[in-house]
Amino acid sequence: MSKIFSAPRGTADILPAEMFLWQDIQDTARQIFANYNYREIQTPVFEETELFTRSMGKTSDVVQKQMLNLQSQKKSDAGDIHVGELSLRPEGTASVVRAYIENGLKQKENISKLFYIGPMFRGERPQKGRLRQFHQIGVEVIGPGANHPYIDAEVIALNVNLLNAFGLKEFELKINTLGSLEDKKNLSKGLRKLLSDKISKLCPDCQNRFERNVFRILDCKNEACCQVVHDLKISDTYLSEESRAYFAQVKEALDGLGIKYLVCHDLVRGLDYYTHTVFEITGFSLGSQDAISAGGRYDNLVSQLGGPEIPAVGFALGIERIILAMGKSREPIIQRPNTYIVSLDEKSFKKGFEILNILRSMDISSDMNFHVSSMKSQMRSADKSGASSVIILGGSELEKQCVSLKDMETGKQEEISIKNNDYSILIDRLRERQ
Repeated sequence: MSKIFSAPRGTADILPAEMFLWQDIQDTARQIFANYNYREIQTPVFEETELFTRSMGKTSDVVQKQMLNLQSQKKSDAGDIHVGELSLRPEGTASVVRAYIENGLKQKENISKLFYIGPMFRGERPQKGRLRQFHQIGVEVIGPGANHPYIDAEVIALNVNLLNAFGLKEFELKINTLGSLEDKKNLSKGLRKLLSDKISKLCPDCQNRFERNVFRILDCKNEACCQVVHDLKISDTYLSEESRAYFAQVKEALDGLGIKYLVCHDLVRGLDYYTHTVFEITGFSLGSQDAISAGGRYDNLVSQLGGPEIPAVGFALGIERIILAMGKSREPIIQRPNTYIVSLDEKSFKKGFEILNILRSMDISSDMNFHVSSMKSQMRSADKSGASSVIILGGSELEKQCVSLKDMETGKQEEISIKNNDYSILIDRLRERQ
């Protein structure tokens, strides 16, 4: 017996009944982005590994544990072959920044407002709503004109409005500021000082993080670590006056828009490139893996990846998490044809196939059974398809140059002329029922 294959662990098929929900989410997102004047960008699903190690930091959990690397052969200019390392993208920001730099978008516009929709990849342990191949909708605002606290507020408002447009109501927006790079260094030193006598209470991962990336301790979901972090009573004393003023303007703008938020001084992002504003949106129905969306400002990443000193801010939300948060409020949508053609013999089958393609060319969703069988069997197939109308075609219809059109809801049946291959009456009648 041949082996039966399964989808790789940590991946999932998106079946036709589910696809319409995915498309609805993406179509809704694209409409909201158009309202905000954001434009779509697509980047490759893999990049040079160094792009991610440099952007996210070699000590980040993503780089340390979750990167899915590829091996490829590359030829140098001298013709020598050597192995170059590529990685499937674990997030979208680094790729968009790389594209911004490489394609000289700074020379073309003062501010680039970009969005992307696509798959990301992380080699972590699969959990509910947390797959190895997952899908994100993301936003990046990059350019000399992006250096204003109200840009932060716009991006956060855009994120919230997206979730509202998806029909989500039960979520919480948390915000914080990490301040400048210097402020961030002060926070790092302060955290190590506060945690120095509590290391033994931390989980093994966080004990390692203490030296290599202390911010990740604040993001740990382990109960003991959460309690330690809670007891630290972290404040904003590490911030400069400039950073405080910047964050105050972000909050002022959000207040003006009527967007509710909670300031959480222990909120950080796990990637090294964040400075100043960071935020996270959590769903109440998702359990421990409750983050729906997250983002923040990263003013140093463009220069870090070889570009000029240019400010930027963005966010990403997970489509799988969105669907989980929707729960039963958004049931799968099943596409149903408007019309089903039933052909009772081989001769009428050929005519039915001709009519099928004419209807499709007129934007009337149609289908048929491609195996001539009994009337009862084909009507059963038509009923299962969910079609609102059935065209019945047999020897008598061919002789009279007509079709029998049945309304599946009322059961009413009538003859429609198709003499001289004139389908206008039939098409008008079907459009009335769409």
